[in-house]
Amino acid sequence: MSLGIDDKELEKFILVGDRILLKPKVPQSKTKSGLYLPPSVQEKEKVHSGYIVKVGPGYPIPAMADEDEAWKKKDETVKYVPLQPKEGDLAIYLQSGGYEIEYKNEKYVIVSQSSVLMVIRDEGLFE
Repeated sequence: MSLGIDDKELEKFILVGDRILLKPKVPQSKTKSGLYLPPSVQEKEKVHSGYIVKVGPGYPIPAMADEDEAWKKKDETVKYVPLQPKEGDLAIYLQSGGYEIEYKNEKYVIVSQSSVLMVIRDEGLFE
């Protein structure tokens, strides 16, 4: 399965905070009974699924400053609480919280971690 972005191009994408870049999974085009659904009906669904292409660093943690400890070295590096979803997971997410973008004629969605309801992690998914 190809997600549309090669590794060199993916390095250029820098997601901020708790943002997640998803490649939407192709929705069902027909119902179980065999009726074909127009794209407008498929896009209005509240819950969608997609493959996680890249994740942001997570939630920043405020720097702990010891004002009264002058001998301690000041550490200015930002630390993050990492996100639960990982690249390659299948995410079930709320469409209302996402932003659609198009890159090289492929549709992607950017959502925050709070819009992701569940992830399905299958290590052999892309083999």
